Amino acid sequence: MAQVVDTSDFYTGMKIRWQEGIWEVIDFQHHKMGRGGATVRTKMKNLDSGSIIENSFRSGERFERIIFDEKPAQFSYMSGDDYIFMDLSTYDELPITREVLGTVADYLVENMEVQIESFEGRIMGIEIPKSVEMKVIDTPPGFKGDTVSSSGKPAKLETGITITVPLFINVDDTIIVDTRTGQYIERAKK
Repeated sequence: MAQVVDTSDFYTGMKIRWQEGIWEVIDFQHHKMGRGGATVRTKMKNLDSGSIIENSFRSGERFERIIFDEKPAQFSYMSGDDYIFMDLSTYDELPITREVLGTVADYLVENMEVQIESFEGRIMGIEIPKSVEMKVIDTPPGFKGDTVSSSGKPAKLETGITITVPLFINVDDTIIVDTRTGQYIERAKK
């Protein structure tokens, strides 16, 4: 399904058809020149090749907006390089490669419910929750008197990614991580 939009409709995460490909808008800024027309500077990711480019468009330039079909699924397990999801309506297993998932694969924990995004029968990626609870598996020890401050320490999480956490976080703590930025939010309530 698609609709026509112009540069004033851009938002982060919007998918458009441009140069015979499907692109995701990563970042954009409107710029107004003195006497000239306004332009929109964008940073976009090609969803087929994964390449990221920066480009400027004239304000008001029109594009075909791509709307993905979504279906609910649950992450089950990994098999080699594939991530195996269970379609929650048909209970079929759907393997998806790391290349298709991109950085969201760093936040996949067992039994997480996601939305699989497809376009014209092809899986384009998944949408995950905005935050996820993850277990800390390795971090330097905290010391008595450590409190929340601007400093932090690295912590390796159950999926293998490393993020910065406050000094009072210890191994085996469960924390909440923002999946959009990869930043620590808070310690999970027990």
